[in-house]
Amino acid sequence: MEANPHAALDLLKKAHAPETASAIFTEKVLHKPLHLRPTSPDPNRQDARAHRRLQRLRKKEKAKRRQKPKPLSAKEKRITGIYEISKESQKYDIYVPLYRMWLDYIWEILGMVKGKQTWVTAQAAGAKLASADFHGAKLMVVRSKCVSTVGLKGIVVRDTKFTFQIINAKNELKTIPKTHTIFRFQIPQPDGVDKILDSEKISDISEDEMGPNTLIFELHGSSFEHRAIDRATKKFKQRNMTEL
Repeated sequence: MEANPHAALDLLKKAHAPETASAIFTEKVLHKPLHLRPTSPDPNRQDARAHRRLQRLRKKEKAKRRQKPKPLSAKEKRITGIYEISKESQKYDIYVPLYRMWLDYIWEILGMVKGKQTWVTAQAAGAKLASADFHGAKLMVVRSKCVSTVGLKGIVVRDTKFTFQIINAKNELKTIPKTHTIFRFQIPQPDGVDKILDSEKISDISEDEMGPNTLIFELHGSSFEHRAIDRATKKFKQRNMTEL
């Protein structure tokens, strides 16, 4: 029994010769690819998509961990009081070891060595002292427009841009403005400092007892209004002191 002919083949035979109609029917109809849309997603493709999404999430979390924490604002620092010195810490004896460490630090800067006579000139030491850190130094106010601060002396516990905070022998924390104030500090020679550092009354040592060849410097606060971290990289220029 002959199968029913295809309707497309019957139409082609009416327009073309039998051989031509058969060739067109075979090429255009029987062998024509039929593209169908899949009713379900490809599992391999879904796994690749999920893998890429997981990689993005891991990369994002890793970058988030690397981010630096946001610094505190000035208001938050005031509220938390992270830079405030508590009453329990306002004791002179606590900061005497800091003064001893500062002496070792300043001797290294100036090239002063124990057992060796070292000549220090103001011109050579000026640039080094201008960029030095004064946390732990013993300062004394010798001149100031604020008369009540003249004569105050103690160990520097905080060096801000516009003030020095010192702790004196009476365990009092004093904040002294740098503007229109001249400070004095002394650097004893390394050879004669052992007796001074071992003394229990280090705060009562006078200038005469500091030993021979003690270096005495004066610091003009108005020209020193920089933070310690900024002074380390700042180049100071010689200028006339109009206030003198």
